[in-house]
Amino acid sequence: MPVPDHIKDPRAIYDASFAIVRAQADLSAIQADLRDVVVRLIHACGMPDIVGDLGFSADLVAAATSALAAGRPVLADCEMVASGITRKFLPAANEIIVTLNDPRTAPLAEQLATTRSAAAVDFWRDHIDGAVLVFGNAPTALFRALELVGDGARPAAILGFPVGFVGAAESKQALADYAPAMPFLTLHGTRGGSALASAALNALAIIANVAGEAS
Repeated sequence: MPVPDHIKDPRAIYDASFAIVRAQADLSAIQADLRDVVVRLIHACGMPDIVGDLGFSADLVAAATSALAAGRPVLADCEMVASGITRKFLPAANEIIVTLNDPRTAPLAEQLATTRSAAAVDFWRDHIDGAVLVFGNAPTALFRALELVGDGARPAAILGFPVGFVGAAESKQALADYAPAMPFLTLHGTRGGSALASAALNALAIIANVAGEAS
């Protein structure tokens, strides 16, 4: 059976992909400064229907892009999220910190009777204020970050995309409901994952870069 004819030019594929997303997705309920981020999220997962499940704060784009432009670090819950971040998009060569495989993490998780993902967040304490937090895997990590916020930590923004059937929906709802409110973006329900988390960060980094070039 012959292979169907298909587009091979990388630029043409890129342009056609985003054009299709914009044609198929109803972005009318999304505030203007967030639409490019949502387009990249849809492009990352191939599901235009995620628009209806997105939760976000009105100040998300401004807070996250300002932090990135100022050189604040990106704290990621797993290596897959970090690997999906395109370094050339980062406006200030921002440090990307992942502590999941830090040698101290497993012993702390055992001591606290929790997951490694949650214990890893404890090692963000020296970096979390003003940082952009990105979650694409573990609900327990997002829950732990919210506990640190309750203890006084002040991240610039939280991108919450934990995936799964145990705790994922609950952790994202907790993020959306958290008081006092903080800048956030999430996909409610069981869907999520590292590709979405890194796509969100990449989109915000691009916006920060464009703003920097225009100023």
